[in-house]
Amino acid sequence: MKINEFKVETWMTDHENDCKYNLTETCVSSMSLNELQEYVDEDISSTMMNMVLDYGPIIGSSRLKQAILSLYESGTEENIAIAHGAINANELVMMSLLNEGDHVISLFPSYQQMYDFPKSLGCEVSFIDLDENKNWIPTLEDFKQAMKKNTKMICLNLPNNPTGTILPLHFMKEIINLAKEYECYILCDEIYRGVNTKTGKLSPSWSDYYEKAIVTQSLSKVFSFAGLRLGWIKGPKNVIEDINYRRDYHIISSGPLNDCLGALVLENKDALLKRSLDICQKNKELLSQWLEKEPLVSCVIPEEGTVCFLKYEVDMPSHEFCEKLQKETGIFFVPGSAFGIEYHLRFGFTHEYEYVKQGLELFSKWLDQFR
Repeated sequence: MKINEFKVETWMTDHENDCKYNLTETCVSSMSLNELQEYVDEDISSTMMNMVLDYGPIIGSSRLKQAILSLYESGTEENIAIAHGAINANELVMMSLLNEGDHVISLFPSYQQMYDFPKSLGCEVSFIDLDENKNWIPTLEDFKQAMKKNTKMICLNLPNNPTGTILPLHFMKEIINLAKEYECYILCDEIYRGVNTKTGKLSPSWSDYYEKAIVTQSLSKVFSFAGLRLGWIKGPKNVIEDINYRRDYHIISSGPLNDCLGALVLENKDALLKRSLDICQKNKELLSQWLEKEPLVSCVIPEEGTVCFLKYEVDMPSHEFCEKLQKETGIFFVPGSAFGIEYHLRFGFTHEYEYVKQGLELFSKWLDQFR
């Protein structure tokens, strides 16, 4: 199986540990167990120190699955599979359902896994190009034109990485009706779901509205615990059964530590999501104010998620732009070229306000040389 270089992940690996201001981070201000303890009643230290570190519940504990189900309006434990982060969850879904010759539809730009992994399985992939002039929002006609007789799956990442695109419920239902006509699956990586700065509520999940929808998420991004590497899949019972068989070849279990801590995080999701919402909202307001004073940069600021896609007006390829910026200032961005879109930078709303403010101020000073 041949697969393309995962450009975003490669860039992050090569650059994120050598910067002063990480303005591209996707995970909301990561937390320690001491910080988590402030949100929970259970004595985390005592629980961890007395835990027997065997494999733990192979397919995940009932406690963890019930905590996951609290994020959705429907489903039972039979609709949940546990994975090693959302990236493993996506992989398990696609490997379980897609075959050579199947047709897949993906948005572009988007998280590269959602289109290059199907390609590696021998699938044909059609893109729906998101247009910045249309606020990165596709149309139903875009989906209709992309559909084929052999369309097996629509692969989405919403809120989108890097644009922050979300789709309103009425539009989701229109896409669902189209998917029903072709009897195809909808896979949506919902890892950024949960931080809607307009409503302050969890946005709708595809899995609550379509019997062939499969969604993935993890404790990274909006829950601030990327280091636990705990993700999950919610989908039809028969699909979950197939995935659980396949898991034995990939991860066996997620381990009792992650299982227990994952349950604790999700049992206290309301407080943790409010924390994430507050951090992202302050930084969205900060970015909006900064853009008003910065003529060389523009952006469609999304209502949900932790990232957006800055456009800069400098005649320099984004790879070179980011290398030069980081070398001279310590400011770290992922270049648009990692997503196949030039003259853009992925920006994250995830760090504390003062840190982001200082980084943006330094970025403006650096941009003075191009005015």
